Amino acid sequence: MEEFEGSTSAKKTKTIYVSTVISIALVLLMTGLLGLILVHAKNLSNYVKENIVLNIIVNEGAKEVDITALQKQLDANPVVLKTEYVSKELAARNLTKDLGEDFVEFLGYNPLLSSIDVYMKADYANNASIQTFTAQLNKNPLVKEVIYQKSLIDMVNQNIRGIGLVILAFAGILLIIAVALINNTIRLAIYSQRFLIKSMQLVGATRGFIRKPFLAYGILHGLLAGLIAIILLLLTLYFAQQQVPELIILRNWFEFGIVFLGVIGIGILISGLSTYFAVSKFLRLKIHDLYR
Repeated sequence: MEEFEGSTSAKKTKTIYVSTVISIALVLLMTGLLGLILVHAKNLSNYVKENIVLNIIVNEGAKEVDITALQKQLDANPVVLKTEYVSKELAARNLTKDLGEDFVEFLGYNPLLSSIDVYMKADYANNASIQTFTAQLNKNPLVKEVIYQKSLIDMVNQNIRGIGLVILAFAGILLIIAVALINNTIRLAIYSQRFLIKSMQLVGATRGFIRKPFLAYGILHGLLAGLIAIILLLLTLYFAQQQVPELIILRNWFEFGIVFLGVIGIGILISGLSTYFAVSKFLRLKIHDLYR
């Protein structure tokens, strides 16, 4: 009979532990998904900003050597991501392709000027930085004018800022919910062990001795739940990129790795702290309070 009761108790304990790990893993999966959304949103905003182009129109008669020197100077500028030189012949071909007819043959000459397309780094893709940059460029005798869409840049930055604030607020709320759910899950698991905790205390075990195995299991559960959540997140990333191949341009494994480590860290931290406080609570209770 004692062996049967021991076997039943062991099975019940394992069931509780498994359900606890699964519950924590699902909460961490939700948290990890939000982290990946934040990473993709950040990379998408950078991608949009870094594809805003400034057209530097070069004066008629400028030598190729001077234009090449200007392009190298621009490439060396810390605010510039990359540059592309567009000769007047290439500009004519591109415009002919867009119009669907050869305007050079119709006019008898090519009225277009050579230009350098400049793409700014994301941190500098705002009107304040661009105005400072263009003011320096306009001092160069090779530069005729710098063309860019101020209204578009303002709109992009405002929209990105607004969306970012909404996502961050949602992330904060979701993190609070995740902490509450994991804490309640751990407390319920420890609640089922309250009589064991009190029995160990009654036979003279110290509080530190009693907490130690529970904390070890709590940290282990957080780690296992985090690993399960990471596997599910990787599968989610894989299927998302299968359905939307364009997402590959937003992929950054370094940032994804930070999210994955954060998921494991959150799982271990919250699980460990929740276990500590839950065990401490039952250690403080009187025997008759355990039945409530």
